[in-house]
Amino acid sequence: MQANLTVVRLVQAALLCGSGAVVTTANAQNYPSKPVRIITSDRGGGADVSARVIAQEISGPLGQQVIVENRGGGVVAGQLVSKAAPDGYTLLYYGSSIWLLPLMRRDVPFKLADFSPITLATNSPAVLVVHPSLPARSVKELIALAKSKPAALNYASAATGTTNHLAAELFKYMARVDIVRVVYKGTGAALLDLIAGHVQLTFAAGAAAAPHVQTGRLRALAVTSAEPSRAYPELPTVAAAGLPGYEALSPIAMFAPAETPPAIINRLNQEVARVLSRPDIRDTFLKSGVETLGTSPEQLTARIKSEVDKMGKMIKAAGIRDE
Repeated sequence: MQANLTVVRLVQAALLCGSGAVVTTANAQNYPSKPVRIITSDRGGGADVSARVIAQEISGPLGQQVIVENRGGGVVAGQLVSKAAPDGYTLLYYGSSIWLLPLMRRDVPFKLADFSPITLATNSPAVLVVHPSLPARSVKELIALAKSKPAALNYASAATGTTNHLAAELFKYMARVDIVRVVYKGTGAALLDLIAGHVQLTFAAGAAAAPHVQTGRLRALAVTSAEPSRAYPELPTVAAAGLPGYEALSPIAMFAPAETPPAIINRLNQEVARVLSRPDIRDTFLKSGVETLGTSPEQLTARIKSEVDKMGKMIKAAGIRDE
């Protein structure tokens, strides 16, 4: 119920973000008049890389320098932006932990209503990969095997709440199978143990898994997007291959503090969407398994609501907590 209320407030914020704003309409028309900060995740990660591309490309049209600032975990970044002035000079560029963390933690110091949505920038599907020794060459065969041997299969996972963790738990929830989680400090260590045969499967970033699939050290069964992926056209979707309705992506979105004037939100949305629609940038990202989007604020809000509803049910049923 609380998650649904926060989504409703986010929708209201998207429609009414000009109400009571600190920045006047006149100031919004002159925006920006100083450098803009984009707060994102650790340096070198997917969000950081795409944030720097966007920052570089929108600096010229905006007429001001756009600076990327790395602030680590989603709690730190989200809290910083949620407390910032709603003037368009401090932006948040982060993944789904911003809207999913409140479902797994009681102490998150912000809520969705603290942000004004700007755009869903990118989506990255994961790839379901298994060790070649596993007698399953399709999603249907994997589900059948897991059902025939409850708790006999292990899946490699990074930290609680990460994309590959939630993708695997959603798979278990929807397929009604018992597969045991084995936690690693990072995806690199998880892949190495999978290659060594210590675990049987994982939901990996396609770019990380691809070299091992090509050499036969891993077998790719499906991609986690709802529709066939432009990044992995040779793979079926998990949904089409045996688990209808399944979808697990790693989205990255841009937000401003709540009550940022609509004129500023629209300006930022247009500039970011323009960059992400360029064929050269789209193709460069696609080579790394990342699909560029650049949606409207309303589409981002709808996406968040859908994901909170779906993942919220799974997280509650699985008792997932990130304390």
